[in-house]
Amino acid sequence: MSGDLREAAQRKGSFLQTMRAVAWSFFGVRKGSEYEKDVGQLNPVHVVIAGVLGASLFVLALVTLVGWVLSSGIAR
Repeated sequence: MSGDLREAAQRKGSFLQTMRAVAWSFFGVRKGSEYEKDVGQLNPVHVVIAGVLGASLFVLALVTLVGWVLSSGIAR
């Protein structure tokens, strides 16, 4: 099992390709063939980092949006 993980961590998928795959997965619209291609190419370490980064940016965007709405007086 650890050999499989080491082999997966040695994949040469680019971080930009990983960010694109994670962004599409946030929307939930991904073709099966594209998913299969990603599974074979992407580095799982990059996927975890991209997922945490994407989730952090999403939360930051929501906090900023709520702060803007509350400060503008729209939510009264």
